Amino acid sequence: MAFDGLFIHSLLQDLSPTLVGGKLTKIYQPFDQDLVLNFRKDRKNQRLLISANAQTPRFYLTNDSIVNPDVAPTFVMVLRKYLEGSILKKIEQVGVERIVNFYFSNRNELGDEMKLVLSVELMGRHSNVILYNSEDNKIIDLLKRINPDENRARLLLPHAPYELPPLLPGINGFELSADQFNDLKNKYPEAMDFVKQFNGLDGDDKKEFTGYLEDDFSYSSLQTFFNQFARPKGYVLQTIKHKDRVYTYLPYHLDLKLIYSNDDVNKVLDDFYREQANREWVKQKSKQIENIVNNEIKKLKKKIIKLRKQLDQAENSEEYRIKGELLNAYLHEVKAGMTSIDLPNYYENNQPLTIKLNPALSPARNAQKYFTRYQKLRNSIKHVNEQIKLANENLDYFDSIQTAIDNADPQDIDAINDELINQGYLKSQNHNRRKKKINEKNLNTFKLSDGKKVLVGKNNYQNDWLTLKKADKRDYWFHVKNMPGSHVILQDRDPSDKDIAEAAEIAAYFSKGKNSSHVPVDYVQVKKIKKPNGAKPGFVIYTGQNSIEVTPNEQDVLSKKI
Repeated sequence: MAFDGLFIHSLLQDLSPTLVGGKLTKIYQPFDQDLVLNFRKDRKNQRLLISANAQTPRFYLTNDSIVNPDVAPTFVMVLRKYLEGSILKKIEQVGVERIVNFYFSNRNELGDEMKLVLSVELMGRHSNVILYNSEDNKIIDLLKRINPDENRARLLLPHAPYELPPLLPGINGFELSADQFNDLKNKYPEAMDFVKQFNGLDGDDKKEFTGYLEDDFSYSSLQTFFNQFARPKGYVLQTIKHKDRVYTYLPYHLDLKLIYSNDDVNKVLDDFYREQANREWVKQKSKQIENIVNNEIKKLKKKIIKLRKQLDQAENSEEYRIKGELLNAYLHEVKAGMTSIDLPNYYENNQPLTIKLNPALSPARNAQKYFTRYQKLRNSIKHVNEQIKLANENLDYFDSIQTAIDNADPQDIDAINDELINQGYLKSQNHNRRKKKINEKNLNTFKLSDGKKVLVGKNNYQNDWLTLKKADKRDYWFHVKNMPGSHVILQDRDPSDKDIAEAAEIAAYFSKGKNSSHVPVDYVQVKKIKKPNGAKPGFVIYTGQNSIEVTPNEQDVLSKKI
């Protein structure tokens, strides 16, 4: 079930009593298409997340603490100017459309009352958040300013009059009377055709409503269906294709499996969208970093291919030595001006070997040229091997950066950004931003079945700090074998087999192998971990390790997170 009209109607039954009458104290725009409004009511803070993301437009109360940018975008500055300190008077949905208006009352610099509306339009790629003055109906500003050439239905720019978007005709099921129901039934006697006349229903709602009417085509069935949306609860159900969906009612006519439910619909929404939102926010914040990482990985892979060709050529350079020897042995047969000569190769039973010659060089100089080429290639083997080793180390490093991004929360991206700046791959855009010191709060923390604590680094700097500074030398260190992943510390000197298996599963989950089975994980006491001089962040060496194979289960791992 998407954020359709019925879903929004249902959600507002819970949201309105919680927020109306509250004071809007803070406004943030942590990401391009997301807003967080902090309301203060009855001595409690409530954070309302509003997202105009094209794939998942939504709004609900969230408990997540979302890190905000150092510089506020223009739109949030406008919202702060007009709305901070205002009182939320009411929340109204436009019919059963995906449009919700938040009505605020505030005072301007002269002390005169201003009546302002924050209109949230959850309409796919046309989703937007618009602030306008309800007295003159003029737009003050909006999250997405639209060029008139892109939207000719209405003007979406500051100072333009606010107009509703074009709406599809349809019936509001919450307002339909018994007489109107009977008239409509006479006109559309088939349940499926009858349901098509209603507005605000997505595909699942239409199927469920049709099921109600096929069971009993009566006004009572219609009321039973729509009355569900006055008593919202949160339900997460799974389709036969194992896709999770969230509902504010429990459908009976759809082929779905109940996964989770809670009386607090906002909590269910917060939990349901958390991973999707994190992925989207991380994607937005890490776009520049990922471009650099991908470009470096491509360059390094091309370089390694080229170096391996050079190495292969150097290791198979004996042919040049043999040609030089044959030319010296049969120098009397080589005449000036020849471009090639066939000589018996005494290394291959005197089989003839064609040797190319430079007609501008003497026979002796041609022979010397082959010896020089041979020696140059042989001497290059050590250098090329060193270059391949260095390129592979750099490739592993950028692979570790990509793995850190894949496992990151939005607030972790700044640390990865700082790392690339310090390594010289990125230029600093904000010289005044203070770098945050690493502490245990920055890490992922887990509690095993028997209560022992596990700490997990989320990037290379955190990995170094956790392993080399934070961890007790007698603690146990875990890391996936031969692939990028987080450093994991089990704070225990004598772990049981169960502790080792659980900690290893956490290490496998926070690695490149998180979606694989039978992931090998090394574990060893911290005292046996060393960091080579000049090694890149996150790189360590160790000896005396043991290994265990585990298959990470996301639900099991995350259930242990503190």
